[in-house]
Amino acid sequence: MKDLKYLFAYTVPIAVYVSFVSYGLWTYSAIFYVFLILPVLDILTGETRKNMSSKEASYKKTKWIFDLMLYLNAPIVFGLLFMMLSKIQNNSYETFELIGLILSAGILLATNGINVAHELGHRKSFFDRFVSQLLYMPCLYMHFYIEHNFGHHLKVATPEDGATAKYNQNLYSFWFSSVTRQYISAWKIQIQKLKSEGFSFFSFKNNMLFYHIIQPVYLIGIYFLFSMEVMIFSIIIGIISFLFLECINYIEHYGLRRFKTDSNRYERVQPHHSWNSNFNIGRITLYELTRHSDHHYKSSKKYQILNSHNECPTLPFGYPASILLSFFPPLWFRVMNPRVPESMKSKLKHV
Repeated sequence: MKDLKYLFAYTVPIAVYVSFVSYGLWTYSAIFYVFLILPVLDILTGETRKNMSSKEASYKKTKWIFDLMLYLNAPIVFGLLFMMLSKIQNNSYETFELIGLILSAGILLATNGINVAHELGHRKSFFDRFVSQLLYMPCLYMHFYIEHNFGHHLKVATPEDGATAKYNQNLYSFWFSSVTRQYISAWKIQIQKLKSEGFSFFSFKNNMLFYHIIQPVYLIGIYFLFSMEVMIFSIIIGIISFLFLECINYIEHYGLRRFKTDSNRYERVQPHHSWNSNFNIGRITLYELTRHSDHHYKSSKKYQILNSHNECPTLPFGYPASILLSFFPPLWFRVMNPRVPESMKSKLKHV
């Protein structure tokens, strides 16, 4: 039964469904659930730092149920998205209700879309990577597949990484710098890969070029299926979803840095270069994304066998509460700055 605990991740789509079929304040159901109920549940259920044995990890690594629970997010996400767009097309809403629907849809795409896409994007099979990129599509963030796997994981916790927030950088500044720098980085990585493999810019190997065809085709399809207003609505939802993603990027590496060795190369990525969180509800809702230190230490590990490391810096709250805190920079700095290792802060003064 313990293997089925990740079914709890589907409570977010359920809350989103309530938002989509509702009017008035109930359109904010997903917002209330994620940023009020989940943080309370995190506090009530506490943290678990215990790691499974190597025998148990070996068993769970290949168990099919964990993969199936990821794959089911694709029909759930696209099914709910189609339902919501249909309701926008056929119903009249007040402005505040539309905002509730937009935020709820953004949460759906960020948690059960981008988060699942991120997990599958680290795997080797064609099917896993196909589903990963498919889930990035409605978020209008398909380039993240390239930049995250071939950029962020190599450059994490260095000034060269756009997805690592600087010490004393607020969330809103980070949104702009991370979005722009990761997009540029994705192009640089793609062009370099084409050159090294001997392919031209207009080659079928240019995934970035395909992304810039697929995403507009997706939006044009919505235009013809629904209307211009619904297409604009879809663009806004996509933007909200990747801004939620950038909130997660912000809290995962805020203020942490890798130092250069005597050979002028950055030290190997270690668990203490990512913020960790062991709050139980946040862990299972986000498929163990919160055990981010181990994910960066060994990015090929599947979510169900990620470990907690005693030496890694730890967030004082679960992910939902931490994201909420990041929206208020003075409070974020007051809580988090003392937790950033002093050695990293002193180093930053000279970077």
